[in-house]
Amino acid sequence: MPTSTPPSRTSAYKPALALFAALGGAWVFVLVTLGAFTTSIGAGMAFPDWPLSNGSLNPKGWLDNLAMFAEHSHRLSAGVMTTVTIILAVWLWRREERAWLRKLAIFAVVLVITQAIVGGLRVLLDNLHVAMVDTSVGRLFAMLHACLAQLFVCTLIAIAVACTRGWIKGSATPVSDGVRRAGVVCCALLFVQLAIAAVVRHSFAGLAIPTFPFSTPEGGLLPAAWDFRVAMHFAHRVMAGIIGVAVLWFAVKLWGDRNASLGLRTGASALVSLVALQILLGAQIIWTQRSAEMTTGHVLCGAFTLATTFWLTWLAHRDAVEKRWGKA
Repeated sequence: MPTSTPPSRTSAYKPALALFAALGGAWVFVLVTLGAFTTSIGAGMAFPDWPLSNGSLNPKGWLDNLAMFAEHSHRLSAGVMTTVTIILAVWLWRREERAWLRKLAIFAVVLVITQAIVGGLRVLLDNLHVAMVDTSVGRLFAMLHACLAQLFVCTLIAIAVACTRGWIKGSATPVSDGVRRAGVVCCALLFVQLAIAAVVRHSFAGLAIPTFPFSTPEGGLLPAAWDFRVAMHFAHRVMAGIIGVAVLWFAVKLWGDRNASLGLRTGASALVSLVALQILLGAQIIWTQRSAEMTTGHVLCGAFTLATTFWLTWLAHRDAVEKRWGKA
């Protein structure tokens, strides 16, 4: 019988692959939203087992109980995300000529599997307490789970953008090194901020400073008393101010760069708007005493802010990436 040969690899634009990669990049935000809502309503331990939920793929009553629905929906969406990531990696491995992009897809698979395991350990080790930081081992894994989620978002965006027609056929004049550096700085600051936010969420420090914009009811800039939770909450607020300045700096550089495309300039405007919205949502968390809707929105907006910043930075580095790695 004749044997079939795998399709040849090429670096040409592949519409179906590009669409599938974009859908994968969109689905990750569904996963982030469900995870944020689950944490916001305190449903992370709705099921004490993993990977099954109460020993079943379809646990009894999960559609009628909000906590069970939130957690099980998050697990199901994670399963979909894992499947999509594996399919994307196989597709790229068979059809994509650029080795660096194939390797990035394999990294995404490793990352999504690691993320699933870390999420499982968050459940299975929640009964172990760490006295030094007054939390459980499970919650420490929850903090790591939140940080890995942001890295995964950026990885999927990098893959999806590299599959687009604009990236593959692009020949625009590169933006300045200053724009690129500003983007990298903003991405780094946002990763630090999201790590701090993960600690704040999972150490119950969201209302450690119960007033905003001031830190005391009397209008003081600094908290009247300090402990670990107050320090982390205050650090989160300080970082928000630093990021606001850094993002505006990045946006101004993009607006002023004559080689920046209309898409980059428009993205810079969207990024500034997202940061403003994020600060407003953070304030609403305090003013509404940490309502689930505002808290979930704050987490989702944070993910969009990082995604937009990374997207702009990745596009700014397009020529450097292709020049350095090419087909390697």
